[in-house]
Amino acid sequence: MHGLGNDFVVVDLRAQPVAIDAAAARTLADRRTGIGCDQVILLEPPRNPSAQVFMRIRNPDGSEAEACGNGTRCVAALLAAETGERRIRIETAAGLLDAEAASDGRISVDMGVPRTGWRDIPLARPMDTLRVDLVHGPLAEPVCTSIGNPHATFFVPDAEAIDLAALGGALEHDKLFPERANIGVATVRDPATIRLRVWERGAGLTPACGSGACAALVAAHRRGLTGRTAAVLVDGGRLDIAWRDDGHVVMTGPAALSFEGSFDAGWLAGR
Repeated sequence: MHGLGNDFVVVDLRAQPVAIDAAAARTLADRRTGIGCDQVILLEPPRNPSAQVFMRIRNPDGSEAEACGNGTRCVAALLAAETGERRIRIETAAGLLDAEAASDGRISVDMGVPRTGWRDIPLARPMDTLRVDLVHGPLAEPVCTSIGNPHATFFVPDAEAIDLAALGGALEHDKLFPERANIGVATVRDPATIRLRVWERGAGLTPACGSGACAALVAAHRRGLTGRTAAVLVDGGRLDIAWRDDGHVVMTGPAALSFEGSFDAGWLAGR
């Protein structure tokens, strides 16, 4: 499945549990010798009785992510089609996420309340997260936000002019981020439009990053650059983000099924 080109291998383990560790996730995510994806999403029985599923997220390097906005939309679309229900609750390592299938085929996901304290990101030392003391090449003073996972958003005159492929890896692993970070470069085109590109932690450049789009809107509003809603334009298309008055961030966008298939679990065991 994919959300605006941010693609996922969604493995349904609800009926047939299979151990998919970091090495197995790397095998699945490999675009030459595996299936290929930006993230591997594992569907497991929920721990919380109010949720329909537990969603576990593995990056292509095998590391585990707490949140994935585009992946959540894909899983919500899958479950809505499976159950016939418009409202879906998904359990993740970052908590419970509520999603709703709209009549136009798009999916809205309540990504929860963003956190902005330096410990919440987390950062390695106390710092004002509105203007973080970090400079790397042309990028300086990001806004840091946790959307269940860590984000650093740099505001620049032209997001497309930044060589994020060259800069993203070093910033992701900067010592300021003990759990690494997703790195965004954003340009505010007007108070309701943000152009965004994201280097995702453990995955690199992707066509879209849902949690990154949420972080960009929160960061822009905190800086006084936008209102509480904006269209966030990523390489793969458009996400609509709203930071509601109750503090929750809601992301709305498409989700698509590319293909379905199966593989023998022995393939992973014999990798």
